Amino acid sequence: MGRTKSMGRRPAGRLLRALTAGQSRRGRLLLALLALALGAAACARSFDQEGAVHLLTVDGVINPVTARYMERGIDAAEDSSAAAVVLRLDTPGGLVDSMRDIVQRIDSSRVPVIVYVWPPGGRAASAGTFITMAGHVAAMAPNTNIGAASPVGGGGEDIEGALGKKITEDAAAYIRSIAQERGRNVQWAERAVREAVSASNSEAVELNVVDFVAADLRSLLAQADGRTVDLPQGPAALRLRDAPIVENDMTLVERFLLILSDPNIAFVLLTLGMAALIFELLNPGAILPGVVGVLALILAFFSLGTLPVNWAGVALIVLAFALLVAEVLVTGFGALGLGGVVALILGGLILTSSGEPDFQVSRWLIYGMAAGMGVFFLMVISTLIRTRRMPAATGSQALMGKRAVARSPLDPQGFVFLEGERWRATAEDGPVDEGETVTIVGVKGLRLTVRKAKVEAESKEGV
Repeated sequence: MGRTKSMGRRPAGRLLRALTAGQSRRGRLLLALLALALGAAACARSFDQEGAVHLLTVDGVINPVTARYMERGIDAAEDSSAAAVVLRLDTPGGLVDSMRDIVQRIDSSRVPVIVYVWPPGGRAASAGTFITMAGHVAAMAPNTNIGAASPVGGGGEDIEGALGKKITEDAAAYIRSIAQERGRNVQWAERAVREAVSASNSEAVELNVVDFVAADLRSLLAQADGRTVDLPQGPAALRLRDAPIVENDMTLVERFLLILSDPNIAFVLLTLGMAALIFELLNPGAILPGVVGVLALILAFFSLGTLPVNWAGVALIVLAFALLVAEVLVTGFGALGLGGVVALILGGLILTSSGEPDFQVSRWLIYGMAAGMGVFFLMVISTLIRTRRMPAATGSQALMGKRAVARSPLDPQGFVFLEGERWRATAEDGPVDEGETVTIVGVKGLRLTVRKAKVEAESKEGV
């Protein structure tokens, strides 16, 4: 038995030494897979911990990516019978449809959802106001604010006329219903939409917009402990004071998609994708630019799908590249190229239909990309096209029209001397004496067809 144990330990020790010392590629791969498996198991165990508080964090604009993250986080809390979900929120606002998706998911949640405006200096503006007031418990960190939920136009201006009234009435009715459902200040909520009023954390507590101010997460849980909230299955008392905390952050895929939802990224992907595809079309055979262009455009359209996009801006960007290509192919004396640069700038400026700075493309990025694309097309692409239009510099076509010297009489066949080499040649316009200069007029394999140089010159003069 002792021997069996000894033999069992020896291979295990060797495997451990091989893994830790990295002596083999297979060992390193196995170690990496083992680490991933242990990490996944640890995460699974923590999410399955019953009675825990699941902590979600949304820091940025409200869009379809954050809505999907919220849905996944609440689903995980329900599956593990969590005590509550805490949403730490810091947002300037976002898309109405995504905000409604989050509010609806909070309303249908079988576990209490606590919305916590955090960190100090953060805000729950515009769409964030709706989400905060929809929480079963709403709290704010010191030095935070909430409000300014009025709908605005694409340039940040008020929406006038019947359309503006329709949008405002719809938003006001929605936030009134949220406030009534949670027993919060209905009048202030409506003013936040109609008059864009805001409130600091202390004012929000006094006005019954949120429940309390909490300096940190433990203070939040202590103050929320013992409260009773209404869930779809009935009233539930919160037991949070000593509850363990499980952080459920965004996955790598969600973070990647969140990065793509930036309007600056959308503009860069759209312009680079168009440029790469045009380069591929003007230079067939260079497969990599075409592949990169297609991938960039796919990611660009996904990014635009998460933003309040203005399709007139996309059309202007497409027109910009059409004009830049036309400037290269047609002599436009710079007018077409200048029009393309202007169209690219205008397309970037109106790419999104929102007045919020977080949903607009940086002006410096627009100007820089427009200048870069203009230089690229006017210099790089035009040089490429001129090169393609040049006569062949190698092969049989490169010999056409060149001069050679007869090294033997051509009657009609013989030898000529061309660029340091002897060639067999056939004279098509009569005998050629040795030493005469001839012009190459045809190439067939390794045999040249020539004419007397002076006869060719005379024929050209006659023409």
